[in-house]
Amino acid sequence: MDNNDITNYEHIFIGIDPGTNVMGYGILGVNGKTPSLIAMGVLKLSRMDDHYMRLHRIFERVTGLINQYLPDEMAIEAPFYGKNVQSMLKLGRAQGVAMAAALNHEVPIAEYEPRKIKQAITGNGAASKEQVASMLQHILKIDQSEMPDFLDATDALAAALCHFYERQKPEFARGPQSWKAFIAQHPDKVKGL
Repeated sequence: MDNNDITNYEHIFIGIDPGTNVMGYGILGVNGKTPSLIAMGVLKLSRMDDHYMRLHRIFERVTGLINQYLPDEMAIEAPFYGKNVQSMLKLGRAQGVAMAAALNHEVPIAEYEPRKIKQAITGNGAASKEQVASMLQHILKIDQSEMPDFLDATDALAAALCHFYERQKPEFARGPQSWKAFIAQHPDKVKGL
């Protein structure tokens, strides 16, 4: 799905749902405070037997998307902890390769846990993938005919929209990530400590 000219947007965010069988991507355009769908889809990798070739293909595809849509920032879904260590390792590699493609093009990266993305989109951190897709369809006014068969695409678009929402929060509401960051940002507030 690709239905908008990127020159029409003030900001563009790419969302990635990493995976070594199916990688989802979503491209979100923003004007002012209004987000809209530019494109979303999946990269199917299950036909490739070689894990390293899958990683290579992820790098190529993410690089291609960056070159095509020129995103300002990337939002990527963080791997969740599972019981299968091998699956976690493969997922982490897929995420790392997608991040390397963004870093190679100097695209800043934000990482979000699946629960945070679901909370941002549906108001429920335990929402199903179907609920996330339905809310995205409503929020972004996506026609049913444009909805993808694979929910990895909507998960990726949800990561991009979550990042847009996070960027809308005032700096204070986002807060520093650590005490060290707080001190660096506000040296005047910690003078006699």
